[in-house]
Amino acid sequence: MAQQFLLWTGAAVLLASSALSQQMSFHEETFHGRHAYVASNGSIRVSALRGGGHFAEIRFVEGDRARTVNPMRVPHYQTIDPYEFDEARDAPLYSGGTVGRLLSGYMGQLLCLPEFGGLPEAAIVEWKLTGSTVTDQAVTVRYEALLPRTQFRVGRVLTIPAGLSVMYVEEWAENLAVFGRPMHWVEHATFGPPFAEPGKNFLDAPKARWAGSRRGAGLTEAPVEWPRGADANGSLLDVRSLQPLPHSGRYNAYLLEAGRPYHYFTMYHSEYPVLVGYVFPARDNPWLLDWEENQSYPQKPWDGKVVARGIEFGTTPFDEGLRQSLERGRWLGTPVFRWINGQQRLTTRYLIFLADIPRGFPGVADLQLKDKAIVVQPRESRPVLTVPIGDFSFEN
Repeated sequence: MAQQFLLWTGAAVLLASSALSQQMSFHEETFHGRHAYVASNGSIRVSALRGGGHFAEIRFVEGDRARTVNPMRVPHYQTIDPYEFDEARDAPLYSGGTVGRLLSGYMGQLLCLPEFGGLPEAAIVEWKLTGSTVTDQAVTVRYEALLPRTQFRVGRVLTIPAGLSVMYVEEWAENLAVFGRPMHWVEHATFGPPFAEPGKNFLDAPKARWAGSRRGAGLTEAPVEWPRGADANGSLLDVRSLQPLPHSGRYNAYLLEAGRPYHYFTMYHSEYPVLVGYVFPARDNPWLLDWEENQSYPQKPWDGKVVARGIEFGTTPFDEGLRQSLERGRWLGTPVFRWINGQQRLTTRYLIFLADIPRGFPGVADLQLKDKAIVVQPRESRPVLTVPIGDFSFEN
């Protein structure tokens, strides 16, 4: 009997290991007509685009359509790999110049480096696969890009641990020039329909001071704290929900509270059982900004049809370009750019997670990292949500 039990146990372990191995996967495929690097651990699936490196898809694998919703923005128009943008051929469809090149490939999360609002070259070049590893413990993807116009090299290592609904992101930027210089380093995570729906999409973040609207206009004399911001007339309002007024937009920047080792933001839709969140090191990302678009931009290729919510975190609060940031220097006593020495490589780490939430979820009051897990405290008296994250560290 003991021998038979050991045989059964060994067979069960082998079957479980085999099933896990089959769930862990990496391959290249087409995502909405774009070349994508696709990784999955059987719990979540991530698609990163070769064109611009964008995260186009981060979603649960199993469940109904509501649970497997992709929260990231996928445009209503056909995009292309932006490094293949041809001015004569593509400008009539996407607009011309740097803006047209960016909009031609803009999908989901993009990296704004070395400028935010100027030339975000990292978001428009080709990101080439440099390696992938699939084991029973994790799926790892490495891809990087050369920025020839601005003389940078950037790269990412994406790690999806087995059995968890998280992705570790290690990201680096290397200055290829021999001299030091300033730069922007901003993650632009953009969410779209059906997840981003006016009046039903909600954002939560830790304590933060309002830093103003686009390009610093409208700063109030008295500090205003999240989740309050201001409209175009300077009137204060709660900005947790996506702007419900049609043909309107909103842009509120925040200085995150100093003293925390890490910051976060979370987002959910009141009719979907999914919470998506980002946790990132405070030292690299003092600023958070909430950009909302509700069918207000009439130019090509948006044509007044786009609904989106972009949450940007990083080294600057305004998409004003590097020169204006240098002239500004600091805002609310905090630098609005980052310095990189000649031939230096800088590295940062953050994580993205998904969590199941119950119907009627009231939002997030706080988020903490404890005992290899994310502990989410709801805004009302509800049980905490615990999301295991394994051996993640912000240290390089």
